[in-house]
Amino acid sequence: MASGPELAVTGSTGYLGGMVARELAAAGNRQRLLVRDLGRAPELEGAVPLAFSYADPVRARAALQGAKTLFMVSAAEAEDRLQQHYMFVDAAAEAGVQHIVYTSFFGAAPDSIFTLGRDHYATEERIKASGMEYTFLRDNFYLDFLPLLADQNGVIRGPAGNGVMAAVARADVARCAVTVLRDPALHIGRTYGLTGPEDISLEQAAKLLSAGTGRTVTFHNETLEEAYASRVPYGAPPWQVDAWVSTYTAIAAGELAGPTSAVHELTGREPLNLAQFLAASHTL
Repeated sequence: MASGPELAVTGSTGYLGGMVARELAAAGNRQRLLVRDLGRAPELEGAVPLAFSYADPVRARAALQGAKTLFMVSAAEAEDRLQQHYMFVDAAAEAGVQHIVYTSFFGAAPDSIFTLGRDHYATEERIKASGMEYTFLRDNFYLDFLPLLADQNGVIRGPAGNGVMAAVARADVARCAVTVLRDPALHIGRTYGLTGPEDISLEQAAKLLSAGTGRTVTFHNETLEEAYASRVPYGAPPWQVDAWVSTYTAIAAGELAGPTSAVHELTGREPLNLAQFLAASHTL
């Protein structure tokens, strides 16, 4: 595909990557859409779907031949996701990709309390070591997920205490990504912490969800032991349960706190807060 579009986008069959691909197409940007299932690729003006897999370096290299810029949405959560990322990053470098824009996580570090934050940091380090140029979009917790945290009784359960987070709307992250991808040279070597405009606790979020959805939502601050016990019925593997629980403990520790100006800097617009996000969702 050496003569194809120079911009490659992963994740176009998902929420974030799909929004990015649609906005790029609407702005007239040609792109190659790297997808696992060609039948699910969105039909967009100037878009060329190509089959690939994070865990298949041969297919990845073939799909990326001739691409200069790559939007790498992190792979689906899996026990071997970091190994998949390593293989894909290496394949991109071998294919001649010059610049990766990677969706990381807010405050990613080797000792992140949120366990998956460690994998994001390790992926960033692999990208840096590859010799390719890079831009890292470190997304905070998504506002979009907050309504989904409440159980069938409207209770959000987790050991978050009084901790706060600067949660961000996925749509704001997509707009930031499009800005970077349309002129990547301006963002070489930059790491952006993408947040909403304010810090909120889960207790505050529950009140806003109640007001914004008409459903009564409350927050129950679990102990660590309660958090693990309450998730046993899901039958998830230990690494997944650790990731779920550590989302809350990271909030409690303040790892997701601290609004930044990055969304405004990149898009010229203030990011949505939770109340605005819920109001916008109801108008769709």
